[in-house]
Amino acid sequence: MDISVIIVNYNVKHFLEQCLCSLEKALDGLVAEIIVVDNFSGDGSIEFLQKHFPGVKIIRNLNNEGFGKANNKGLETAKGKYILFLNPDTILSENSIRSPLAFMESNTQAGALGIRMIDGSGKYLPESKRGFPSPWVSFCKMIGLTRLFPKSSLFARYYLGHLDSTLNQEVDALSGAFMLIRKEILDQLGGFDEQFFMYAEDIDLSYRIRALGFKNYYFADATIIHFKGESTSKDAVYIKNFYKAMNQFVDKHYKKRSPLAAGLLHWAIGFRAWLAGITQSSPPTTHPQRMVPTQFFLKGDSFAMNKAAEMFKQSPEAASIIFCIGEQFTYTEAIAEMEMKKEKNFYFIHGFKTRSAVGSDSSLKQGLVLGPF
Repeated sequence: MDISVIIVNYNVKHFLEQCLCSLEKALDGLVAEIIVVDNFSGDGSIEFLQKHFPGVKIIRNLNNEGFGKANNKGLETAKGKYILFLNPDTILSENSIRSPLAFMESNTQAGALGIRMIDGSGKYLPESKRGFPSPWVSFCKMIGLTRLFPKSSLFARYYLGHLDSTLNQEVDALSGAFMLIRKEILDQLGGFDEQFFMYAEDIDLSYRIRALGFKNYYFADATIIHFKGESTSKDAVYIKNFYKAMNQFVDKHYKKRSPLAAGLLHWAIGFRAWLAGITQSSPPTTHPQRMVPTQFFLKGDSFAMNKAAEMFKQSPEAASIIFCIGEQFTYTEAIAEMEMKKEKNFYFIHGFKTRSAVGSDSSLKQGLVLGPF
């Protein structure tokens, strides 16, 4: 088998639907399996998958076991030569699996590969390529130097801002939203470290892959959408889990080698967690674009457009665009148009044969679901 795709789902069935439909196109011509590990969703995800995606293998957890542990459950049953860990809040372009696989096959030292990602507004996501959070790199990130000097090779190594995002190249760390890894390497490493409930487990795995002597690559020849934050709202629980994971990573990889640097990092992490807590506790600001608009501009495949038009009124002057994917309009074309961003629009994706459309205008907030059609 060429590849096993493992997706951990938690209460995002409509985003998962769009992901799976794009995945079907991306896997065309490959011998593949799709494994969805559900972390005790309460939105009817299991029943939805059983009804609409009978070919998907489902692993049902009886509680939320976290990202790494759930992925490891999927890995136990996977049979592919390659494993793709994929987030459910992603939309894949048609060449986003076949082209990376060809790259891996031609580069025997490539242990893992990440991909170029944009958010739901078409903005490039800097976490598509990252450096390891060494004491200096982490310190620059925590105190804000990375944000002040986003292209600096000295201060912005967390996101490798000095590297061209349009070129394929070796990097340190990959994002767990899309990690393509040789299964033989995962068998040696035992998958994700389950001490990380959520966050930092992708950096830790990237670190251990490099320690085995393999290389991690950033692949820029294909682009996917990562809406971000659909499974996790940025609340007090998020703050606790995120900064706990950062501290765990520091303890695991730096504490013995440099206790002083680790101590400084713990201080910086604690300070940032405190600031994040203050921001989170502030009253939320209104976000008018998150209101469901009544008019849309439909673009794409005529069959899919007809389905969307049955529910929503189309207007050529509408600020919100529904990209309707089908034989006449591809995911790749929709992603390219989003990146062009000629105007400030709210984009939705309506995949061929899907019953909804999804979109998000912010990588920091949960998106919107239109439908079902």
